[in-house]
Amino acid sequence: MQLTFLGAAGEVTGSSYLVETGTVRFLVDCGMFQGGREADRKNRTAFKFDPETIDFVLLTHAHIDHSGLLPRLSAWGFRGPVYCTAATVDLLQVMLKDSAYIQEKETEWRNKSRRRHQSTQEIAPLYTVAQAEALLKQLSRVDYDEEITPHPSIRCIFRDAGHILGSSIIELWIKKHTGYKKIVFSGDLGQPGHPIVRDPAIIQQADVLLIESTYGNRLHRSMSATLDELVDAINDTLIKKAGNVIIPAFTVGRTQDLLFLLVDLYRQGRLGDMDIYVDSPMAKAATEITLKHMPLLDKEASDAVQWMDKSARKPQIHFVQDIEESMQLNHIKHGAIIISASGMCDAGRIKHHLKYNLSRPECSILITGFQAERTLGRRLVDGAKLVRIFGQDVRVRAKIYTIGGLSAHADQADIINWLRQFQKTPDKVFVVHGEMSNSSALAAVIQQQLGWNSSIPESLSTIEF
Repeated sequence: MQLTFLGAAGEVTGSSYLVETGTVRFLVDCGMFQGGREADRKNRTAFKFDPETIDFVLLTHAHIDHSGLLPRLSAWGFRGPVYCTAATVDLLQVMLKDSAYIQEKETEWRNKSRRRHQSTQEIAPLYTVAQAEALLKQLSRVDYDEEITPHPSIRCIFRDAGHILGSSIIELWIKKHTGYKKIVFSGDLGQPGHPIVRDPAIIQQADVLLIESTYGNRLHRSMSATLDELVDAINDTLIKKAGNVIIPAFTVGRTQDLLFLLVDLYRQGRLGDMDIYVDSPMAKAATEITLKHMPLLDKEASDAVQWMDKSARKPQIHFVQDIEESMQLNHIKHGAIIISASGMCDAGRIKHHLKYNLSRPECSILITGFQAERTLGRRLVDGAKLVRIFGQDVRVRAKIYTIGGLSAHADQADIINWLRQFQKTPDKVFVVHGEMSNSSALAAVIQQQLGWNSSIPESLSTIEF
């Protein structure tokens, strides 16, 4: 039996793991690489196998760094089912078509640029909208805590990961001559007490464990301190400075978290009247999907939704759909909270809002999620004074807030506390989905505090067990 680390080994994006037992061959996740010039090359050469030979895919959640290459997998010959939770299926209906649209538009732009430079060699998109729609027909809904058998030799259960709506920890039992070998894939593990979603499920045993390490080298601020910082940043910007608050946010997960928190803080009287603009065509659909799956939400989120339904006086939330509306936001000089994708500032409408607000000292940029290396968001977090947006140099005069406590990922202490619930020590722990410094720090703490055998796999390495 073999396990190959196709991505998210020594890096954050491109999550994908190939499992081969001799009788069945399948993937856990099939994610897109994101950030930096190497991402496109990695995505185009990601399949180190014949997609036609893959029997099925188990998908932990809908984020593109875990699901984004599924349409390409299907276009290249994969015909099996993709198992994921019902909420993940609903989110993918929106996210993968949006991703495909972006692929088509970016490729169109790049080919026009090539023609201007007298190049006759054109490139094809990673996949098209039609190919994404074809893949969507292969999705198969799974309930949390329900055992499925995607193959006679495989048993599998999806547990709530508490990361985003529908996110899962996957427990996998592989039949051997002497019994079963159990592998657990943590997926992206959520932060306990995080808004909207429930806390991560407890897992008690695994022979082999793959644990994420996005924040494996640090601790988040407490939620109370985080909310204090959020309130101070917004009040200081909107009231004292009369500027705008710009928040880069992932359309699925972080945007809904922010809307819930802003509503709840208004309800508590900590924030005043606000005009909130959610500038992402996909965000409205993602928010509607979130409300469709109310049983998956925690009590605080359910209470906030009910209050919004009944209250006459509440924050004004505007979902911006077309490009003309989005462009009009650039004329607003003060009093606006603009939430827009992408969350790492490398694409999408957020770049326009940064272009028009970064150079204004009365404005603030709130970074609320992980910023991968080589992204615009990371350069802002690292203190860049000058950035390049759409070919123009833009001075950074706005105040940059890094509000890490809103992360949908567990921090080092959260991960260790989750691991302490195991009743039996895993034979092997592989630390994945983290930049090398983060993964190394977590692997060391696991060994020091728990005494477990943990290591960081190399990209494209294969282990046998």
